[in-house]
Amino acid sequence: MKNSRRLLMVAILLLATCATALAKKGDNFQVGNKTFLLNGKPFVVKAAEVHYPRIPREYWDHRIKMCKALGMNTLCLYVFWNIHEQREGEFNFTGNNDVAEFCRLAQKNGMYVIVRPGPYVCAEWEMGGLPWWLLKKKDIRLREQDPYFMERVKIFEQKVGEQLAPLTIQHGGPIIMIQVENEYGSYGEDKPYVSEIRDCLRGIYGPEMALFQCDWSSNFEKNGLDDLTWTMNFGTGANIDQQFRRLGELRPNAPKMCSEFWSGWFDKWGARHETRPAKDMVEGMDEMLSKGISFSLYMTHGGTSFGHWAGANSPGFAPDVTSYDYDAPINEWGLATPKFWELREMMAKYNDGKKMPTVPKAPMPIITVPKFELTEFSSMLNGEDPDLKMPVRKEGGLVTFEEMDLGWGSMLYMTKLPEIPARSVITADFHDFAQIFINGKYIGKIDRVKNEKSLTLPPVKKGDELEILVEAMGRINFGRAIKDFKGIVGEVAISAVVDEVETTWKPQQWTKYGMSDDYRKAVNAFANNHDLTKDDSHLRLGTPPKWNKDGLDLVSKRGYYRGYFMLKKVGDTFLNFETWGIGQVWVNGHAMGRIWSIGPQQTLYVPGCWLKKGKNEVIVLDVVGPKEAVVWGQAEPELNKLQLEKTNKHNNIGDKPDLNSATPVATGSFKAGNGWQTVKFNSQKKGRYLAIECLSTQKENDRVAIAELYLQGADGKRLSREPWTTKYADSEEENGNHTGDKVYDLQESTYWQTERGSSLPHLLVIDLGEEQTVGALEYLPRAEQAAPGSIKDFKIYLY
Repeated sequence: MKNSRRLLMVAILLLATCATALAKKGDNFQVGNKTFLLNGKPFVVKAAEVHYPRIPREYWDHRIKMCKALGMNTLCLYVFWNIHEQREGEFNFTGNNDVAEFCRLAQKNGMYVIVRPGPYVCAEWEMGGLPWWLLKKKDIRLREQDPYFMERVKIFEQKVGEQLAPLTIQHGGPIIMIQVENEYGSYGEDKPYVSEIRDCLRGIYGPEMALFQCDWSSNFEKNGLDDLTWTMNFGTGANIDQQFRRLGELRPNAPKMCSEFWSGWFDKWGARHETRPAKDMVEGMDEMLSKGISFSLYMTHGGTSFGHWAGANSPGFAPDVTSYDYDAPINEWGLATPKFWELREMMAKYNDGKKMPTVPKAPMPIITVPKFELTEFSSMLNGEDPDLKMPVRKEGGLVTFEEMDLGWGSMLYMTKLPEIPARSVITADFHDFAQIFINGKYIGKIDRVKNEKSLTLPPVKKGDELEILVEAMGRINFGRAIKDFKGIVGEVAISAVVDEVETTWKPQQWTKYGMSDDYRKAVNAFANNHDLTKDDSHLRLGTPPKWNKDGLDLVSKRGYYRGYFMLKKVGDTFLNFETWGIGQVWVNGHAMGRIWSIGPQQTLYVPGCWLKKGKNEVIVLDVVGPKEAVVWGQAEPELNKLQLEKTNKHNNIGDKPDLNSATPVATGSFKAGNGWQTVKFNSQKKGRYLAIECLSTQKENDRVAIAELYLQGADGKRLSREPWTTKYADSEEENGNHTGDKVYDLQESTYWQTERGSSLPHLLVIDLGEEQTVGALEYLPRAEQAAPGSIKDFKIYLY
């Protein structure tokens, strides 16, 4: 027994020595001549990007050890403002939000830390990490020197600093670098704003802390500050020398670092699961290490956007799925993938001759759960909870979620209609998924994802009630559209032709009922369950309408479902929800994330640390209603099963323009190679539709590919691509998600690509949303070496 105790004490002392040997007070991390310096010695940063809110706290240690087993020496993490300050002035750095503990755990495992505290982070996270309550000030200028925005930013950064400043390397902690803002060149050009963020962080972390900023090689000069380290972001397969070419010209003695080397990509609802070849990732990292280039692998482990934290991408509106698997080397549930083993083998060459760290065992087994039914139901209109600190009823005009002090969930808007004896069309800007009812009977849906804004209504009688149920999905996390209000934004117009006269009604008096997607609201819905189909209890909101009690769609299946399953042993599992509609799921009170039957994700990852032996509770809030209220747990996730009304391809022959007699606005040939190219038109042209006809490629028998397109307006500036949609593509590779919308998705690493074996010429047509005056087109080929799929000869049309 004494020997056992002695061995235990030795082990504890060794662990403490390892932790303190990593960094001690007085250590430093600096920018040297063509290299980073750790205590004066050259140091190559080999960072693994991981996000603590996307990992259950109980699994933090395992995921860190998995990253270390890849040969990484650093962890890179974002700090998500909106998860720490969910309501203004109320900060939370406990539990899964304990970022300081995550950093301490990294140090215990012999890892350094890079912190990226925003205030904006992107990360396919709700509103890019900015808190929704900023939008209660409707005229706020986000990510600019707006007085209120900057006031709140500095308060937040100070609160983060209280947690992390004691953990910098200068104080013996693991934090070696701090990032200033995030990819600002994709948002705008505003050096004074970036400078103020820099000054804020320097004041918090001290003059010796290494500060850096990241951007793309195409735009980093817009906001690059002289006293910050510049790093580049790019993806697997990129031409690495090309990515650092301009930086090398401007700062030949600066160290090089890829601060986001994208291992895969994120998924969005209604599109195929994204994957990237392991070979491209490993070869790119091998090349960087052979040249002494530092990196952070984004993502090394993606994890899960639990609850309502998944964001949405833009242009358009493309909400992200719950899974943040990212096709990363460590998968969503923390296990090694084939990518992991290929990467580990390569990384062993750069481990200073030392043996690679041991790959840890999984903290939990994978289990299955037999199919079970959720037998309890309560309408989503039940369960008003005064403790949620928000008004759930409000009379008067239309308001957004933010004006109702509602961050997430749903809103029911109700108004009385005049007599409209003919069919009419309702039009509005619904954010995001609207269902229309008249007297409780379902009429149809308006889906922002599909850019829908209108719906045909049947004739109505005076006093009939119009109900609009709006479900908010993730706020946009990228580009200028991050100012993404939820609910009905603007007016509702109802137009009809009555007695040969076109008439429009714009209702001014509405009753609003706000419903958060909060677990307490869900539980309260069952506690206060009552029959909402009776006339005398209509929504508990006032005078009841004269509804027909049969088939009240609004309250009969849209709501909360509860069921239970029993476990003899706990483990990670994947609950399948493919028979359900749209909504949120809670397991034992933990918010698991969004479900949507369209896919590609059909399962939710449920960590075993949140399950228990015996009885486990599942609650589903379904705003559409399920086909069958059943759930089961399987041993593998389903991340690539689409259940769409129609294909994503833009190949409807009726949308193909007849260009035989049309005159191109430009013809010519692009140059070979990487980088942006501009085609100036002989004169400015007007049109709503852009058609680019690809006649040949730079390499014979190559498939056509375009990474990005921009149009320049009459003033020579880039036109907004927010309203753009793909109208037609004669060929597009759907399985790789290389569809036409990739040419305006604000991501230079994604691209439209034609299918293998398809014949030239190829045609892509973009709907600009309205007629525009255009003077030039900007074209970006793929970012990889030799720019595969580059167009040579082309014709451009505007009509």
